[in-house]
Amino acid sequence: MTHLQAGLSPETLEKAKVELKENPDTLHQDIQEVRDMIITRPDIGFLRTDDPFILRFLRARKFNHFEAFRLLAQYFEYRQQNLDMFKNLKATDPGIKQALKDGFPGVLSNLDRYGRKILVLFAANWDQSRYTFVDILRAILLSLEAMIEDPELQVNGFVLIIDWSNFTFKQASKLTPSMLRLAIEGLQDSFPARFGGIHFVNQPWYIHALYTVIRPFLKDKTRKRIFMHGNNLNSLHQLILPEILPSELGGMLPPYDMGTWARTLLDHAYDEETDYCPESYTLSVKDLEKDLSPKTMKRSQSVVEPGVLKRPEKVKSEEENMQPLLSLD
Repeated sequence: MTHLQAGLSPETLEKAKVELKENPDTLHQDIQEVRDMIITRPDIGFLRTDDPFILRFLRARKFNHFEAFRLLAQYFEYRQQNLDMFKNLKATDPGIKQALKDGFPGVLSNLDRYGRKILVLFAANWDQSRYTFVDILRAILLSLEAMIEDPELQVNGFVLIIDWSNFTFKQASKLTPSMLRLAIEGLQDSFPARFGGIHFVNQPWYIHALYTVIRPFLKDKTRKRIFMHGNNLNSLHQLILPEILPSELGGMLPPYDMGTWARTLLDHAYDEETDYCPESYTLSVKDLEKDLSPKTMKRSQSVVEPGVLKRPEKVKSEEENMQPLLSLD
């Protein structure tokens, strides 16, 4: 076991070995292989390239070097393309703070039987007069950044439960395709977290309609991990034991205190280490070459064909940007 695995329990070490193909004997080599690909994307500012940071991307992609680098590139590209979202990404930001206080997200104290952290969202709590959907997304991303520091969660992952009880048609009508796609890109395509399940409970018919619209943007793996329970909480309890769930979800614990996770972040004054600004992404090739291995310096132009990981420019129509998925008319 290397120092990079020091935070893992024996059970999680075995899980990392079996499920993720994590090998302590080649760990540093695996990390360097990913780091060596950075020079192939000079259009992206890679603000962190230290060993523990790259390791979380390898774990998220089961030590497939190419896929881990693709995720690393998309992580920074997403932030580069959405600079306003990541300015003042702190728990004390007014919009983020209010979203956190309303339980976006809620974080349960107990792990599930697989060691996964359980996040809960009570959708009806969204006060649209005080903060936006983007503020909710920022609060979730900030929370994930804090939790993904835990190596146990890098291996075991997360579970998300969304309770749609009392979420009104009017609230749903505020969601636009561009908003939902922004969330999908941020959580599915650009963050090094392993989501073992996404559970919808008490969802009304118009949430099914929203899901139909966003389904094409979801990867097959993500689709297979979405469970629509409706009012049948027994099916939820077959996957997540009621002993660790709050009473709102048919569990045996007291009602969830929406401010619990907000207090945790605010008490620790957690925020992103780096404010994302255009200047932060202006890194020269010489800056990138500092961390490259000698072998890569000789073949830096042939590791990955330049541009092979670039995604096509998204051309969003005015209709997609402005028209809500559901109309009140």
